[in-house]
Amino acid sequence: MEETRAKRVDASARMRAVPIAVTPEGFWCCPSPAALHKSLKNNPHHHGGGGNHKPPPPTPPPQQHKTTTPSAPPSRAPSVLSEPVAGDAPDEPPPQPAAAEAEAERHKICVGFGQPKTSDVTVVLYGKEGIAVRMSVHGDVLRRSSAFFAEKLSSSSSSSGSGGHGHGSCLEIHDCDDAEIYVETVGLMYCDEAKHKLLKQNVSRVLRIMKVAESLGFHACVKSCLDYLEAVPWVGEEEDNVVSSIRHLQSKAYGVSPLLKRITSDNLKSPTDTLAHIMEMVLKSTDDRARREMKALVLNLLKDSNHCTDGSSDISSELLYSSCQGCLDRLRLLFSEATGQEFSVELTRQITLETDNLLWLVEILVNQRICDDFVALWANQSEIAELHGKLPVASRHTVSCITARLFVGIGRGEMLPSKNTRLLLLQVWLQPLIDDYSWLQCSCRSFDRKLVEEGIGQTILTLPLEDQRSMLLAWLGRFLKLGDNCPNLQRAFEVWWRRTFVRPYVSQARCGG
Repeated sequence: MEETRAKRVDASARMRAVPIAVTPEGFWCCPSPAALHKSLKNNPHHHGGGGNHKPPPPTPPPQQHKTTTPSAPPSRAPSVLSEPVAGDAPDEPPPQPAAAEAEAERHKICVGFGQPKTSDVTVVLYGKEGIAVRMSVHGDVLRRSSAFFAEKLSSSSSSSGSGGHGHGSCLEIHDCDDAEIYVETVGLMYCDEAKHKLLKQNVSRVLRIMKVAESLGFHACVKSCLDYLEAVPWVGEEEDNVVSSIRHLQSKAYGVSPLLKRITSDNLKSPTDTLAHIMEMVLKSTDDRARREMKALVLNLLKDSNHCTDGSSDISSELLYSSCQGCLDRLRLLFSEATGQEFSVELTRQITLETDNLLWLVEILVNQRICDDFVALWANQSEIAELHGKLPVASRHTVSCITARLFVGIGRGEMLPSKNTRLLLLQVWLQPLIDDYSWLQCSCRSFDRKLVEEGIGQTILTLPLEDQRSMLLAWLGRFLKLGDNCPNLQRAFEVWWRRTFVRPYVSQARCGG
């Protein structure tokens, strides 16, 4: 808690009214620093010794008269008054220059709660932002609401011998972090139901109020803040701020469990089971648009989760590969049905659906860095590759998108299959990809020709030199016949050429020299 000190109130001090700042939430509170600067700029006589301002000519001392403070209705917002400035109390000795300069730099305001005439306690806040706030309050209200004030006023009354009423006592609180919220929290002590006063507040401000209320031992306000936070939505970063603010309250009897149940559960099912259920619903969706949107959403959420866990994941690889195997089995069955009967539009739609599901699963496997085994799984689908050539290209070409995605992933280093798996993938699926190449360029919006050709070339160049020779010579024969309807692997061909014809002669020349 901030440093506090008790002293007697000088009843003869006079106060001058200053503008009042009203927050958007409807609370009357101490003016903001910007408002105070504006007030001092418009009234330069409030700031002693300010720059080149010439002092006014001396005037005869005013006649002494009694200053009355306007009364405020009970349980209402505070009235705001300024502290006495230089010249208001001519009988006091002038301050020292250093003290006067420090005093001039601090903006002083006064706040009154309830009935000013019955105020018996003054609380002075010294904020870190250069504001001094003097609050005229009532000791019985503070004792009843705040354990902190009850203790301080009790010790103040004992030391002053005022019989326990604390009449005319003053508490000083130094280094106050949030003077505005402090004043607002004291004002809530005058409300019968603080929860109703929080209705128009935002989450951030309520957290600030709760922090001050807890430091003051204002338990009713803390409970009202918790009730508010339990009922309102938390948007964006508010959730993290709320959780971090209430964690330390778990050991106290405030009842924060209803709030924490929003983010935790004692009976929560296994994340793997929940994810399996979500994936099953997405894969079996019958609405194309809803399925696309949910696939994109789940994929992005998994990517975000993966980044937050530094690449580690709780997603079961068995779950993902089980889904992949199910899609492959259905795709194989569809291909078999398509070759044994007259082709239909519905069969084409089902093949496209299963292919799209596999592409989604591949993206998840790549994101989870566990796609190596799928490359081997796809390379061993020789039955589907054989049936592929028997189907119309309009119905089968989406299957080649899976092959293209795997080549791109190998070229980027997103998956690391073995040498034999890479060779088998090229032997089984490169020719079907070439057969569908013209359709892929025309019908698939997401198909990137340059990216796919780079991936195929890099995959070939990872093989032993003899395998590179056989694959590139076979490609050359197809390219010379098909032209643009065949992947252009000239860059890979150039690398293989240098490895085969240029570097051996360079090595021999070095050895001969």
